[in-house]
Amino acid sequence: MPVVNRIADYANEMKTWRRHLHQIPELGLDTVKSAAYVAELLETFGVDEIHGSIAQNGIVAIIKGQGAGPTIGLRADMDALPITEARDLDYKSQTPGKMHACGHDGHTTMLLGAAKYLAETRNFAGQVALIFQPAEEIIGGARIMVEEGVMERFDIKEVYALHNAPGMPVGQFVTTPGPFMAAVDTFTVNITGQGGHGAMPHETRDPVMAACGIAQAIQTIVSRNHHATEDLVISVTQIHTGTVDNVIPETAYINGTIRTFNPQVQQMVMTRMAEIVEGCAMAYGVTAELDYDVGYPATINDAQKTEFAADVAREISGEANVEAEGAREMGAEDFAYMLEARPGAYLFLGQGDSAGLHHPEYDFNDEISPIGASFFARLVEKAQPLA
Repeated sequence: MPVVNRIADYANEMKTWRRHLHQIPELGLDTVKSAAYVAELLETFGVDEIHGSIAQNGIVAIIKGQGAGPTIGLRADMDALPITEARDLDYKSQTPGKMHACGHDGHTTMLLGAAKYLAETRNFAGQVALIFQPAEEIIGGARIMVEEGVMERFDIKEVYALHNAPGMPVGQFVTTPGPFMAAVDTFTVNITGQGGHGAMPHETRDPVMAACGIAQAIQTIVSRNHHATEDLVISVTQIHTGTVDNVIPETAYINGTIRTFNPQVQQMVMTRMAEIVEGCAMAYGVTAELDYDVGYPATINDAQKTEFAADVAREISGEANVEAEGAREMGAEDFAYMLEARPGAYLFLGQGDSAGLHHPEYDFNDEISPIGASFFARLVEKAQPLA
């Protein structure tokens, strides 16, 4: 079964919805206009319930099927990024310095397309909970929605989400059972030494050399402290210090990111990083404070739900266009919090050749909206079929 014919009929409408959302990008939890537009459309579709003000501007809409049954959750993110759009599109961002550079306007549109179809046909038992989430890019809106009790409040039993994938063929699905996207942590090291004249380094305790030493030593965690078969990335991304060429500064700042899948590996990194910072500080005669910030956990797909989702994807795109045991990604995703709360699956959907995610020339491919909407709709109909 390819794209659902009725959803294919919505293609132009979906393009209009998506391009309107593209013009009104909002950051973090402050998705006021986006949420209002989503709620307005949901009302016209005739959904049964619309619950707003979850995680500040999140929405959960309920569509009731025919007869008793469980509730399945479908999630889309709504927030944008603090990036200035480079392309001069007819529907370009109307807010300078903000744009939908990750396709969340498209994710929201795909879920809206599924909502319109499901509210019209109701060819399923139980209920579907449509989760429109703010703040995926920062803070973790999924975490906040889970902490505010959406899973219990709406009795959600399983949950699914899609993300567009530039560079993958249009309509191709990729997922994998178990860990799929990495946990993301952030570290900061603040170093304090004793500044002085660049011509008299013996009278200083140089934080620049300490920063270089710590940055290099941190890399040995990957090469010498963990098994080569365990995925681990540690990247030092910032070193800030100094003002002019002839002054040794008083302080230095190091910042970076850590990506892991295994909690034991994550704990090992935390321990070794603390030891390295303390040891290097002593060796260089400075003081150094490590701030290790634990971020989004790993996105871990339930094996059974992933197999089921892949079967649905095959109905939509065909066997050759579904990779059910794809490679793990070192990027992170706050949908991880929902998968910690309930079994489910996260999938990528190819959108063809385009600029990459988080790039100022990126734009979501409207051609894949009916594909994603059909996937969501058939997922509900197959998970909760009528008796």
